[in-house]
Amino acid sequence: MDIIVQVFLVLVTTVTSYFIVKEMFGSTLYAAFGAMAGVMVGYLVIKLEEKLKEIPLKNLIGTLIGITVGLSVANLFISKLLLTHAKDVPITLPIYVLLYFVMGYLGFRIGEKKSHTLDLSKVPLFHRMEASEGNKVLDTSTIIDGRIADVCETGFLEGTLIIPQFVLYEIQHIADLQDPVKKTRGRRGLEILHRLQKQTSVKVKIVDYDFPKLKDVDSKLIALAKNMNGKIITNDFNLNKVAELQGIEVLNLNELVTSLKPAVLPAEQMTIRIIKEGKEYGQGIGYLDDGTMIVVDDARKLLGKTVDVVVTSLLQTSSGRMIFAKLKEQAEKEFYFPDEYKLDEQVR
Repeated sequence: MDIIVQVFLVLVTTVTSYFIVKEMFGSTLYAAFGAMAGVMVGYLVIKLEEKLKEIPLKNLIGTLIGITVGLSVANLFISKLLLTHAKDVPITLPIYVLLYFVMGYLGFRIGEKKSHTLDLSKVPLFHRMEASEGNKVLDTSTIIDGRIADVCETGFLEGTLIIPQFVLYEIQHIADLQDPVKKTRGRRGLEILHRLQKQTSVKVKIVDYDFPKLKDVDSKLIALAKNMNGKIITNDFNLNKVAELQGIEVLNLNELVTSLKPAVLPAEQMTIRIIKEGKEYGQGIGYLDDGTMIVVDDARKLLGKTVDVVVTSLLQTSSGRMIFAKLKEQAEKEFYFPDEYKLDEQVR
């Protein structure tokens, strides 16, 4: 539909420019150049439309108000001051241009700066004008986590990713901390944002909505999701629950990862590397490629070695999944040599 409208726009600018130039100069040759100019005008209008779509609504309102006020002041200055009290001064076209341009520029700049303080969430007519079913608001933890960029690259996620300015400020603050671990996490978040902006399957939009009365970032995220009729993407358990209580749909990356993990059943065999000791005596800990922890009985003595294990049970928690296993040799003895058989051997 958008392409049809844009083609119609270019067609109108081309045809009208052709007839305008032909009427002005009375030459078909000049009219042809006019038609070419009309094509360029249509193209520039389409590009301007694309840029305007990326500008937040309150920025447009602020700059328009500023320009209107600036031009009004220039008009009052000319009509009430120059034309009334400076009758001997010749008011020429350059003076008009200078005054209107200067005041219009000042109005534009002041309106653009002050637009950041506007809160359209209280205005019923505007608070949902930028709402879209495809809007997905990202929180700080999701950006720093980094998996959202991998999900976007697969093409499974569609729509517009909304990144609020207050989230950017929080990531920048983390990146500026002296703590090396937190600084690394913050810089990783900034790198993930650059990756997201290069994605072709989704559109990334940075918005400067703010809610001065709300102090914490989570409350602002929920308020923004309500105003934009969007969803929240997070891996924060508390934000997930609070948002759901307020009727906001949440896409939890941890739940997505858990649902995509391959099914593991008791008695299934696998090969892992024991990398650290467990909490209980004799236990060894290993991990699958997806980060799932495997607790292996009597494997502490095998630290640093790759072993074959057999799954005995699984435990699903709110933070993920744990697998309990035994060494393959030990499991085979227990499975294939029951207690009755062991007793008969002792009697013999």
